[in-house]
Amino acid sequence: MAPDAAARPTRAELRLAAREQSRSQRRDAAKAATRTALLRVALPSMAALGVAAAAAVTVQGEADQRTQAAGRVPAQATAADAPDGTAARAAAQQALATGGADQASRGDSRQPLSGAQPASAPGADPAGAPTAAVQPPAAPTVVLPVAQRGLGELFGAAGTHWSRLHTGIDFPVDGGTEVRAVTDGTIRTQWNPSYGYMTILKMSDGTEAWYCHLRSYKIRKGTVKAGDVIAFVGTSGNSTGPHLHFEIRPAGGGAPVDPLPWFLAQGVDPR
Repeated sequence: MAPDAAARPTRAELRLAAREQSRSQRRDAAKAATRTALLRVALPSMAALGVAAAAAVTVQGEADQRTQAAGRVPAQATAADAPDGTAARAAAQQALATGGADQASRGDSRQPLSGAQPASAPGADPAGAPTAAVQPPAAPTVVLPVAQRGLGELFGAAGTHWSRLHTGIDFPVDGGTEVRAVTDGTIRTQWNPSYGYMTILKMSDGTEAWYCHLRSYKIRKGTVKAGDVIAFVGTSGNSTGPHLHFEIRPAGGGAPVDPLPWFLAQGVDPR
């Protein structure tokens, strides 16, 4: 045998190498079988998980639709739920940044508006629209029975011209002078032997004004206003010359009272 010739393996060495190769092949086959089994189990599991996830998304979507239809925001909604670049997403992100403090809940109490309307003031209706202020009834206007001021005989004067004391005040004016209603009221006319032709003006409170010794009437009956011409001065009845005898008699037919204080109380001075 040549010195550099390769030595051949013995039968024992060949058997040992064959056994080692067989073991290696069995180990590789076992590993491959294990991987195959794992894949067979894992793939169906992933498929099942995918189906379950899809079902959950569908159920959640239906729940969100019901919630939105009822006018509520789903509790799990986040900024990611809104489309990118939309106002909805920006609003959702701002709400998350502020902790949702600005969102009211059903449990929050209703706060009054900062600009609440004040209570209705007098002269305004329940809706707050301005209306005309309610004015109290105006006091009746009172004027003098004749245009000329100045008095002759006063109330309570004594003399031969009267059976008793003088029951009114006299305005010494010319015959034919216009006689006016001293205030609003209704009038009637009559004849009296002592008073002559006379007009009686009844006021709203029942007080009566008597105009006596008239020449004639302009209005015999009806409603008049303060200042209306109702008659003309004369000297009829128990009279010594043209003048207007004027009396004030309280409601209910009482005795005559002094007309001068009555005029002064109305802001009119006949003197």
